[in-house]
Amino acid sequence: MLLAIDLGNTNVVFALFEGRRIRARWRIATDPRRTGDEYAVWLSQLLALEGVERSAVDQIIVSTVVPRALHNIQVLADKYFGVTPLIAGEGAADYAMAIDVDQPRSLGADRAVNAVAAHARYSGDLIIVDFGTATTFDAVDFNGAYKGGIIAPGINLSLDALVGNTAKLPRIAIEAPRSTSVIGTNTEDQMLIGVFWGYVAMMEGLIDRMKQEIGRPAKVIATGGLAVLFDKHTTIFDAVDPDLTLDGLALLAERAARQ
Repeated sequence: MLLAIDLGNTNVVFALFEGRRIRARWRIATDPRRTGDEYAVWLSQLLALEGVERSAVDQIIVSTVVPRALHNIQVLADKYFGVTPLIAGEGAADYAMAIDVDQPRSLGADRAVNAVAAHARYSGDLIIVDFGTATTFDAVDFNGAYKGGIIAPGINLSLDALVGNTAKLPRIAIEAPRSTSVIGTNTEDQMLIGVFWGYVAMMEGLIDRMKQEIGRPAKVIATGGLAVLFDKHTTIFDAVDPDLTLDGLALLAERAARQ
């Protein structure tokens, strides 16, 4: 079995694969101080609930945008699974794609893995929108080359900034406004309209500009936790693929195994 680990700024997602099918997935808050031993206690219990022995995991792959947290994941793999983990973008788990930007090494592993997975799954030019701590927009051409993109504050970061820097505005949940009106009649509704519909307008505007610059038809693929919510209130997405990053990791691990 493959254990794929997506180590993000907010959460670490663990996915257990049987072949290319996800059997189980778990998440825990990202904390660079969490030790390999702590991960092992938590993960061993979850594997037991799934009826899976640790010895059944014979391959581990990790992508990370938090370098400080990687060492303890490597300790987890080496000490408790007896496996040297693959690191996305390195060695046998190289992305094997052109990265046509000024500083290729600065491209986040999650974005690169998304590009690999999207090109393998969808044809033609692509725009990948990933809703994470930041919301990223990535352009991948029809040959699979990464051409660049956009980094915008995630919607929760935007809301945190709004609430944290004002004296009287309350904390609200991210959800679709109850009314289709964009003229709110109370503070909470006005905040939700500004955050939610403002974010939709930002996405639609940026994607439209990206399509104009690409100059060819481009499919828009959405992934990340809020993709499903926004998909209900805009027509800009051609597909919603919640497991794009994990599937990309599985693809890289499969390629490495063949080598």
